[in-house]
Formats: sequence, C-alpha cells, structure tokens
Amino acid sequence: MIILAAGWIITLTLRQLFLEEKLYRQTRVLMGTFFEVISADERAGKIVFDEVSRLEQLLSKYKEDSEISRLNRSGKITASPDTFYIIKRAKELALKTGGAFDITVAPLVDLWGFTERNFSVPDSQMIKEKLALVGSDKIILHGKNNVVKFRFSGMKIDLGGIAKGYALDRAAQKLKENNIKNCLINAGGQVYALGKRSGRKWRVSIRSARKDKKADIFELSGQSAATSGGYEQFFLKDGQSYCHIINPKTGYPVKSGVVSVTIIDDSGLNSDALSTAIFVLGENGINMLKNRFSKAKFYITKD
Repeated sequence: MIILAAGWIITLTLRQLFLEEKLYRQTRVLMGTFFEVISADERAGKIVFDEVSRLEQLLSKYKEDSEISRLNRSGKITASPDTFYIIKRAKELALKTGGAFDITVAPLVDLWGFTERNFSVPDSQMIKEKLALVGSDKIILHGKNNVVKFRFSGMKIDLGGIAKGYALDRAAQKLKENNIKNCLINAGGQVYALGKRSGRKWRVSIRSARKDKKADIFELSGQSAATSGGYEQFFLKDGQSYCHIINPKTGYPVKSGVVSVTIIDDSGLNSDALSTAIFVLGENGINMLKNRFSKAKFYITKD
C-alpha cells in the first residue's frame, strides 16, 4: 500500500496493515498535502483532521485571516497559545541549528517566486536587501501577553518547515486524550507513529525517488519521521536547477550536496525542522546537531 507523495514514498507492509486486525484508513487534504490516518479506532480520523484543520487556520501563510498572515501584514499580533509556542520553538531551533533553520526566510522565498509559483532568479542586490530582514533574533516575543512583533518593517515568517510537525504532535496528543493509543498519521513527507500495531512497532518503508537506492525500513513507535529534499519543488532556468529550500545565510537555494534528508525523533516538530536544517548544512552538519539533539536519528542521501 503506497501512502505518501512528496518525493519520498512511505509504504506499510500489507501483512502488518490488514491481516491482523481491521484498520480504518481515512484521508483529507490539509496544510497543502494529503493527511492519511490509519487506526483500528474509527474515531481517529476525525480527531486528527479536526486538530490539524484548527492549526491550519492559525498557521498557514496562505490563509488571509490566519494569525501568521496578519502578523506578516502588520508586523505585530497578540497570538494564540499555539502560534506563540511554535514561533518561540522556531526561534530556539534557529539558535541551535546555527541559523540553518529560520522561519524569517519568507521574504527570500517570495523573492524567488516559490510562494506564488512565479519563479525568477533575482539579482544579487535584491537578495542582499531581503537578507537584511532575515534572522530569528529579529522576532520579539513578549510571553506575558503573547505578543509577537517584528523588529523591522517588511519582515515575514513562513512556518512551512515546522507547522506540519507541530500539527502531528498536537494530533497525537488529542488521540491520547481520547484514549486512542495506536495510530499512524501520514502527512505527505512526514509520518507520526503512535503506539504499536498489534503489539509491534509500526513498520515503515521510506524509499527515495532515486531508482538506484533501496528502501530503508524503520520501526517506529511514539516517533515521527520527516523528509526534506530539493527534487520535489524546484524550477529550471538556463539549464540551472533551483530548489525551494533557501539558505538563510546566502539567500540562494540550497546546494549542499545532499539530495534528501530523513530525521526520526520523538517530536514531530523537531524532526520537521531538523530535516530542513540538515538539508541546508549538508553532511557536515550532522555531527553538530547530533550533539544537540541526542534522541534524533539522521539519514541522508547525497548527490
């Protein structure tokens, strides 16, 4: 059974999924991708979809009335607890990854045309101007009243590298609160495995789009696996390929020698953000982040 689309394909063995007990499989488009819920408890799908939909209304930059859109327009909001928390965690992750993961890269994502899919290669002066707006230290947080403020006009944030992971964490928590102990959530490039399947860990196969690479099989329980790669979203100009992941330090699409990254961690939020960070840093970044995220497991495919 093929579950995922987003460069990597995540498959579950038929024996594990269907022969031991009846599983319900439900799918919905949320956060710009397919969310699929697999569980023996029929309630799981609605619980997951409701929670992810709620967060999408807060965190999506594509929804005009979301808190992120309002923040990007005005430069200041009083945020909900979820929005304040995810921005705070993003700032912490920017610091821990040496700036490789940074949600303030949004003006550069816009400049290269990835937001509106109107692609272009900007000149160096335009990139330099947008780089002046990048840096999570330029986000000011007031925890007493949940105020989020930008230091400079023109700043924007994009939670595309962290929101899906956070949504998986929150959805898993909602399942636990409803006494659902076992469930697999697939969110187009990232999965969260809650509990076990008939007493065994969920068995997930992650296969690269490259035909010369065999599938990696992982057994997950209470963990999330996230992938990042530049081969799914990119554009070509004058024979040059430009991927959608922008290096916050240079302002240019990443060229780190890495084709794709998979991160496994207890936290969906961490695995989501770290997969982007390693894609930016390249193989040399693994040792640094291993020391700072001891529970995370890192897997890369190089050029």
